[in-house]
Amino acid sequence: SSRLPSQTQVHYGVTSPISLAYPKNVDFVHTQRMIEAMEPFGVFEDDKELNHRFVVLGKLNNLVNEWISELGERKNLPSAVLANGGKIFTFGSYRLGVHTRGADIDALCVAPRHVERTDFFQSFFEKLKHQEGIKNLRAVEDAYVPVVKFEFDGIEIDLVFARLSMHIVSDNLDLGDDSCLSSLDIRCIRSLNGCRVTDEILRLVPNKENFRLALRAIKLWAKRRGIYSNMLGFLGGVSWAMLVARTCQLYPNASASTLVNKFFLVFSKWEWPNPVLLKQPEDSNLNLPVWDPRVNLSDRYHVMPIITPAYPQQNSSYNVSTSTRAVMIEEFKHGLAVTNDILQGKSDWSKLFEPLNFFQKYKHYIVLTASASTKEHHLEWIGLVESKIRVLVANLERNEFITIAHVKPQSFPGNEHLHKQGAYVSMWFLGIVFKKVENAESVNIDLTYVIQSFTDTVYRQANNLNVLKDGMKIEAGHVKRKQLHYFLPAEILQKKKKQSVPDTSQNASRPQSKMTSLGGSSSRDRNSGTPHTSSPSNKIPKLTTSTAERERNAVCQVSHSAKNKEMIPRVAVPTVSMRLAVPVTDSKREAAAVIRTLALPVGCTIPGHNMVSHLGAHLVQGQHELSGTPSTDPKKTISKRPHSPTTGGCQSPRSAECPRKRVDGENLTGQDSAIKGGGNPKDAGSTSAENDALGKNSMQIPVINTSRSQRLSSKELPDSSSPVPTNSIRIIKRSIKLTLN
Repeated sequence: SSRLPSQTQVHYGVTSPISLAYPKNVDFVHTQRMIEAMEPFGVFEDDKELNHRFVVLGKLNNLVNEWISELGERKNLPSAVLANGGKIFTFGSYRLGVHTRGADIDALCVAPRHVERTDFFQSFFEKLKHQEGIKNLRAVEDAYVPVVKFEFDGIEIDLVFARLSMHIVSDNLDLGDDSCLSSLDIRCIRSLNGCRVTDEILRLVPNKENFRLALRAIKLWAKRRGIYSNMLGFLGGVSWAMLVARTCQLYPNASASTLVNKFFLVFSKWEWPNPVLLKQPEDSNLNLPVWDPRVNLSDRYHVMPIITPAYPQQNSSYNVSTSTRAVMIEEFKHGLAVTNDILQGKSDWSKLFEPLNFFQKYKHYIVLTASASTKEHHLEWIGLVESKIRVLVANLERNEFITIAHVKPQSFPGNEHLHKQGAYVSMWFLGIVFKKVENAESVNIDLTYVIQSFTDTVYRQANNLNVLKDGMKIEAGHVKRKQLHYFLPAEILQKKKKQSVPDTSQNASRPQSKMTSLGGSSSRDRNSGTPHTSSPSNKIPKLTTSTAERERNAVCQVSHSAKNKEMIPRVAVPTVSMRLAVPVTDSKREAAAVIRTLALPVGCTIPGHNMVSHLGAHLVQGQHELSGTPSTDPKKTISKRPHSPTTGGCQSPRSAECPRKRVDGENLTGQDSAIKGGGNPKDAGSTSAENDALGKNSMQIPVINTSRSQRLSSKELPDSSSPVPTNSIRIIKRSIKLTLN
């Protein structure tokens, strides 16, 4: 990037820049070192691989034109129409220029009006079937954005389709023109939106090369720290791109290494739920639904809105929950501390890309497993289960005693000693932080109903989608950190003597690995079809996963009035007492209890049948019916209430990897101080730029009732939408209880 200022500086974004400073020589040195630190992770593709992608996309474009011409002949269209073909556009990370080695390509097939969507999923799909070099072809026609997936000459491609209302698809077609959306069905609009958003992001950044380098670093960092997953409630590629683009707008002349540091500075201090906007939302006469919390009730429950810049504007981060936002904010603060040290010469860039030691971070975990009897059923089953895990997070964080429910995006194959009869198994882990309990000798925490309701929902949706097969099962259970070795090998656990996230429960009065499961059949537990190395002594019966429906979080009240400004509650490190603990037995007895607990169902009911397994008395005491009524003394039980982000749900976990450094005490120069106010800064100082740096005037979020922290999306099935399917499904009732002393 040039070190010399231009005659006139063009401003990008909804506010003035925070700093127009140009990089110094040391900044270019830091950028080069950052590049060198990223290279071992396969972030950059060489020219040979890049050229191969060009060739494959050219072949695909030719296939599309051949297909459209053949289709026109079959429909007896005039020769003038037959000459008009379609066109392939790319979007996503490949279009942004930040794809990694071996990454897939997101592509869009644009066709003229005489080509129907059914043609794409039938005749073009058949053409792909017989094309040399294409493998793993499958269509997902009922997806939110319908897609055909395949591998073409070794390159994974996700191809979506849009039928335009025009007769001719010209070579210079501009998809950014809103007129392209005229008279299209919603599926075509969604397909076009990927390209429109990607192109608009590139148009709204001042220096594309610096943007790309900074985005590569942030994406690698997010993946290494376990917060790259739109499906599980973190952020996906488009959201990360927009956050980096906003940073580029605020620091338009900064080097890539400086942008990475400023990224962490900006978003560790951002006052959510103020939206991140790359430009002011524009209206259109097409009357398509857009993100607007002033109009749409559901939009008011988004806790971390990041708004796409192309019409129709949408929130790309609608899956984010109170817990996942808190985890990400803590990671932003960690990233700021690390990059500050790097820029001061106290550390190097490899430190930024060190992975999070998730399995040493928390004292308590929920283990979810999904299993099926065949490989094909397993792939289908885990796709559905994984897509709903974020709903379990939402359900857990509504519990008044849970501060954080942190899911690790990576899944793991089942322990070969955990599953005895050959099933295909995947496991996910959620770290749990319990809230401090004041003025109570002991408090019972019952998670049974939370787990049961979400597993019911998964089975119900699977049944409605006709994907439920014999042998499909999900289970969930609570385990403590020291019991994780039953499920994972030592090299994954990375045992280090580090302080974990403190919470209010260190010991349990009951055995700590109690499972709630629902089985898709009466088949017994089986070995994983994808085993990994584990200690032969880790002989423990199988678990399986559960999943839930996503609900939206309630957001805190925001008022943008200059006369009456209310600050949004900050995400704070939870205050906990080390005195409050969950009692434990000695390790040998406890391990035995774990094995006994996971061995067989406690109360298993099958329509028309009853089956009760033998288990120790200590587990029987913890059992209750699915109504949520515990068998313990009701006087000692705390009733459930919805968990609101304004009452502690926004608290963030204390990182065990990196002790928190004071961020608030950092000196902010110029308009950096605007970040501290999150879009609502004080009216002192450089008023215009500082007050607008976070989009203060871009959007007003109405006051809402936060008594309910989550909302179901219109696309999700509420619990009462249909009965839980009873055919071939075993409903296993088992309690998951903890006692905080």
